[in-house]
Amino acid sequence: MSELTRLSIAQLRDGFRSGEFSAREIAEAFNEAVVAARGLNAFTVETPDNALAAAKAADEARGSGELGALAGIPLGIKDLFATEGVDTTAGSRILKGFKPPYESTVSGNLRRAGAGMLGKLNMDEFAMGSSNETSAYGPVISPWRLNDGSNSALTPGGSSGGSAAAVAAGIAPGVTGTDTGGSIRQPAAFTGICGIKPTYGRCSRWGIVSFASSLDQAGPLAKTVRDCAIMLEAMAGFDRKDSTSLDVPVPNWESGLSGNLKGKRVGIPREYRIDGVPGDINALWDKGIEWLRDAGAEPVEISLPHTKYALPTYYIIAPAEASSNLARYDGVRYGVRVEGAGSLDSMYSETRAAGFGDEVKRRIMIGTYVLSAGFYDAYFTKAQKVRTLIKRDFEAAFEKCDLILTPTAPSAAFAIGDKSDDPIAMYLNDVFAVPASLAGLPAMSVPGGLDEQGLPLGLHLIGPELDEQGVLNAALAIEERAGFTHRAEKWW
Repeated sequence: MSELTRLSIAQLRDGFRSGEFSAREIAEAFNEAVVAARGLNAFTVETPDNALAAAKAADEARGSGELGALAGIPLGIKDLFATEGVDTTAGSRILKGFKPPYESTVSGNLRRAGAGMLGKLNMDEFAMGSSNETSAYGPVISPWRLNDGSNSALTPGGSSGGSAAAVAAGIAPGVTGTDTGGSIRQPAAFTGICGIKPTYGRCSRWGIVSFASSLDQAGPLAKTVRDCAIMLEAMAGFDRKDSTSLDVPVPNWESGLSGNLKGKRVGIPREYRIDGVPGDINALWDKGIEWLRDAGAEPVEISLPHTKYALPTYYIIAPAEASSNLARYDGVRYGVRVEGAGSLDSMYSETRAAGFGDEVKRRIMIGTYVLSAGFYDAYFTKAQKVRTLIKRDFEAAFEKCDLILTPTAPSAAFAIGDKSDDPIAMYLNDVFAVPASLAGLPAMSVPGGLDEQGLPLGLHLIGPELDEQGVLNAALAIEERAGFTHRAEKWW
């Protein structure tokens, strides 16, 4: 593998602009890496020509000095983002062969910044999953392995599992992900990379296949905090096509990066000390507290009393919204159609039965149930009220602190198949990530160390609305002190 694939986005950008190497050399190196790593099953579609075309444009523009922020950088795009003329299936059989005649706002923003596309990244079907095992294309394999020599195939997390695996394996310098209840942050933690979910509304949802509209939010995954800041600047911005898009300026997060947290208060929520969490995770959390103290911050204990209700609240609201959003996949307008027994209802039923996987069907059924006339008030209305209480918990906490530190996930990566027969155990992977999603807050995972089995563990930072800079700065402070340079050893 070329040495270029080991570099960060910032290093690739600076090396390209200084003339150390060309954009074509970068694109060719990553195209070759994508092919060599097909055993990971990280990509659903490879687009080497797209990466080379963007590289050609960047090389031609370098002499003029008019370069976009991501000129010369090829990226991976999660299969949830509509890409004009390129298959966009959301990891589902029901959208097999769908080639959008339009581009999502986020991927369009990245292209306008000069980025090329290496291909579309595998994911849990319709972003429903925490292990990338629900994809119609089969599971993504993590590039990481246990240190016991067992060579067990591990999950990279989900739903942005292909995205995380691609960065961790060095076959993409940066990627897009989406986060509904932790789907950027949990896979980032499982694979030893960085990933940030910005404030809800920072990045347009237009052209992103919907799961739960009040929760879905795009964000980047990359090797470093700086790389995430660079990508997020290009991805974010107001979009008139998205009614939930925030009409606020996009800060220059990269230039604002600072690991000096003097005067900041870091909240440590007592409710996140959960029974059954491995000692390695709590030990890393304690280290994270000390690292932030060393950076000048003052740790303070806080309470988020409705945390224990976050997971059940999420698994009422998200399936309810999914039930509504996925009603459009009926075999009539686009995607797969299975002819039924001569009736329209039969065609609907047969198409959805054949097109959707088990997890998607499960969540549609849960969502339809909680939205039904007899149970709407008992479940959905009550969950919305609890969601408001969770948001108020954070508002009260941020009167006492500037940001919050927790673990990212309650475990390290687990073997593929370990939890696929136990949906509740799988859902518990989101226990630390879901509260910030329900409140629409910016949150980020940054790698902190390895557990006793040699697998990455992440630390999780949550900030007030629109304070991505504060989250990125605290993440940088941890990154500088953790010194996490571990990378998955190539075995694929």
